[in-house]
Amino acid sequence: MKDRSSVIFGNIIDKATIKKAAKAQKKFLKKFGDDRNTPYHLAAVDNEVLTPTMGVKVLTLSDNPLERLPEKCVVIGNIRMGFGHYRISMAMASAAHAMGYTPLWLDLNSFPQTTCTKIIGSQNELYSLGSRLSQKFKLFNKLVWDPLNYEGFKKLTYNAGDQKNAELMVPLFTDIPKDLPFVATHVWPSQAAVHAGLTHVVNAIPDNWPMALHLSEGALHTVQTPSSYIGYRTLAAFDSKRVLNPMKKEDIVYTAHYVDDELVKNLEKDCASRIDRLQNGKPLRFLLSIGGAGAQGDYFASLIKTLIPYIKQNKATLYLNIGDYANVWEMFKQKIPQIEELATLHFDKWSETTSFVEAALSDSACSEPQSRGIHVFCHKNIFAAVYSTNLLMRACDLLMTKPSELAFYPVPKLLIQHVGGHEKWGAIRAAELGDGTPECYSLEYACFMISQCIEQRDMLVMMNNAIVSNKRAGLYNGAYHAVELATGLTDVSGKGSEYAYAGR
Repeated sequence: MKDRSSVIFGNIIDKATIKKAAKAQKKFLKKFGDDRNTPYHLAAVDNEVLTPTMGVKVLTLSDNPLERLPEKCVVIGNIRMGFGHYRISMAMASAAHAMGYTPLWLDLNSFPQTTCTKIIGSQNELYSLGSRLSQKFKLFNKLVWDPLNYEGFKKLTYNAGDQKNAELMVPLFTDIPKDLPFVATHVWPSQAAVHAGLTHVVNAIPDNWPMALHLSEGALHTVQTPSSYIGYRTLAAFDSKRVLNPMKKEDIVYTAHYVDDELVKNLEKDCASRIDRLQNGKPLRFLLSIGGAGAQGDYFASLIKTLIPYIKQNKATLYLNIGDYANVWEMFKQKIPQIEELATLHFDKWSETTSFVEAALSDSACSEPQSRGIHVFCHKNIFAAVYSTNLLMRACDLLMTKPSELAFYPVPKLLIQHVGGHEKWGAIRAAELGDGTPECYSLEYACFMISQCIEQRDMLVMMNNAIVSNKRAGLYNGAYHAVELATGLTDVSGKGSEYAYAGR
């Protein structure tokens, strides 16, 4: 296994950092055990949510070696850390399915008996805790969380530590053929795949703020924005004391936004339906999605309180997806006494959720229950918890979200307070493209914007028109391009691509 922590894209890492990375690896081995010589086997099984929709097969542990795979398949490597990386994985799987491939879902955080998952689980717990604390304590957010997510993860030295840890994730790749196309939506599966010797690895980088955290030398990196491309290509400010050697142009591609095929192919029709509702005084459909880290509870409650008078006047409807956190509903009932009388619950009934969306999409007159009151969605199944938002996006008029992965989706967005400094640039991207607002600088302003969007609907009409224009420019084709690159259908030049490339 090649050492990838001592030299990163031709930049020599200092001995102290290398020693620290090796020490951290030893600490994990001592804490979680050493299974580097354990040959884990996998099986591809159906998933009740994603198999019917996009043909996904989920890779799980097995006593026997992986059986014969479909002739055309792509591994989607990810981890559950919040909901964002799962959502991007669903975009990749959806695109792959539309292109005739079988997506194989490999979540490195789903094998609890392995050292790999134990490491990821411990890191995930820390990150989720930090996210929640950042929303409760302003001083912690200002002095610790925002700087860590903005500057700390940007340092090239941070990548050295991750590379050493990723070496411990290799045993889960025992059964995966070396030449199998592999699209990673988190850097750890990408790094692990490269360490395991896979040769067709795409590292799909999220967000819009370049950070060394996301580097996976040996993989082909894809990014969603031109500014991100330049930042990564030149490793800009990844070391405050020196200008670094850059990445080669063969190492990185600007693909544009990673979006589900279902959203892209129905985009014009969905925007036309929104404009009809906006221009004809129909109830405005708001979608509020609670993220996997569980932060911003009080903030969300204030947004809902602002909406309730409009909901009672039949000027607005709220689709509230609380993911797999049933306790969040209990919290909202305590914080918002009126919410229960207005709410219809859709808990752990996936077929009911999909039927609801179909009915909402066909309710052009907005006369059905789908266009009234508050509808709360909650699913213990993590796939349903995440994908519910993707389905509801098509039927909503305005998505209220922090500027994380959802900032890149083709739906009008009210972008609220970020969690982690890196997210600020997602809001900048959406605002400049015209498919979202600038980040709301205060809760008071966010509540004001809710009222403005209901009373002054021309802003949302403008967003829908921008979304249609953005599609023509190829700005939502990133998932297709990532799959093309992994499968060899095209190269970094884009030659032979069936989908428009933004900026080309």
